[in-house]
Amino acid sequence: MTYKGDLILLRGLPGSGKSTLGEIIMTSPGSPQLPLSADDFFTDSKGNYNFDPTKLKEAHNQCKQRCALLMQNEVKKIVVSNTFTQEWEMDEYLEMAKRYDYRIHTVIVENRHGGVNIHNVPEDKLQQMKDRFNIVL
Repeated sequence: MTYKGDLILLRGLPGSGKSTLGEIIMTSPGSPQLPLSADDFFTDSKGNYNFDPTKLKEAHNQCKQRCALLMQNEVKKIVVSNTFTQEWEMDEYLEMAKRYDYRIHTVIVENRHGGVNIHNVPEDKLQQMKDRFNIVL
C-alpha cells in the first residue's frame, strides 16, 4: 500500500518529554509545522498556558480537527503529542489515518531525562494517570 504520509502519536505522562520529542521530529526537512497537542488550545499567543478542565473536550476536538485538516492537505508528516493514557483515546486518530491513507506510528515517551511537568499537574493526578496508562502489545 502507498501511504500519503505518516501520523506519529506521542503518548506519555505530563513531563515525559512528548512536546520536546515532537519538536525534534518536526525539525527535520519537510516538516513546516509544529506538533499538534490539546495543550495548544490552552496556550495564548504569548505562550502562557492557562488550563481549564471544563474545556478539555473542546481542546481535544480542536486537535483532531487540525489533524484532519493536515491530512486533507496531504501533509507528509504529522505529530500529535497528547497523554493518550488509554488506548481508546487514540481511536479517532487511528480511524482518521486509515481514512486518509496515513501510516500510523505510536511512541510511548518515558521520562528518563529528568523532565519536569511544566503544566503543574498535581502528584495525585499524575499517579492516577500512571495507574490507568495501558499498553497494547
